Amino acid sequence: MSTRHLVDPELLPLVDSFPSMVLSDESLPKIRAALPAMLAARPLPDLPVRIQDAHIPSGEGGRAIRCMLVQPATWAGKAPAILHFHGGGHVLGVPEMNKPQLMRWAHELGCVIVSVDYRLAPESRFPEPMEDAFAALRWMHEQAKTLGIDATRIAVSGESAGGAMAACLSLMARDRGKYHIAFQHLEQPRLEYRLPSVKTANPFTGEFVWTRQSSTYCRAQYMSKVSAHPTHRLRAQPNCPVSPDLYCCGFARLICRRMSCLCVATRESWRSHRDDRLSRLFSRFQNGRWHHNC
Repeated sequence: MSTRHLVDPELLPLVDSFPSMVLSDESLPKIRAALPAMLAARPLPDLPVRIQDAHIPSGEGGRAIRCMLVQPATWAGKAPAILHFHGGGHVLGVPEMNKPQLMRWAHELGCVIVSVDYRLAPESRFPEPMEDAFAALRWMHEQAKTLGIDATRIAVSGESAGGAMAACLSLMARDRGKYHIAFQHLEQPRLEYRLPSVKTANPFTGEFVWTRQSSTYCRAQYMSKVSAHPTHRLRAQPNCPVSPDLYCCGFARLICRRMSCLCVATRESWRSHRDDRLSRLFSRFQNGRWHHNC
């Protein structure tokens, strides 16, 4: 049964503009190969920001991690910073996918942005991409003076799989007792470990753009070699139920025990409140007013 009749008519041209994409072992290399040309053809905003690559130490021998560094043209004193993770189901994507958005953030917020070109599955499965994320957070703290940023105002942000990585990184930083994170900005984050069965799946979702089949494929590529230990599942998908007490406490309390704020943006909240709630949140982050607890 098609759900096309449920789509807002204004959104149908956008839905139709997306090429058919079902991720598989056969399609993944083709999609990855086509991505650079698609990004090169996209216009960028004309904003006074500097963009350059930074290759940071991974802590694993001589391997380096490429990051896209976006800086405002000028800023006074120690700037706030955002550590960003792109989406793509953990199997595809590059920081440049979000370049227009990150350019606007750097310009409008006067902040420095580091977007990580983390390792992808299935070549690198969990927890390897998360160790890249932790290495980037460590680098930002250790190089805060050189980067001109305030280490007490480093936020993490990501979309979809990148949102899961930002949430996982917050847990890692908390549990390892290192590297303060000011707040999380999670946009449609991929937080759930479980996938619904065919019988229990919502029949009105998963038909367009990112399908249920793609989610199943990405989960298998990212998780298939991970230990079945519950704490490993928790790190890979932060909303995974690991015990009755953790399950009942809820994701927000679990994440926020030592964090300053948790911002989860869905499509509707982003559309309805982007110019209001999120602007106020980012403004408080920009001005360093993060002294309350969740």
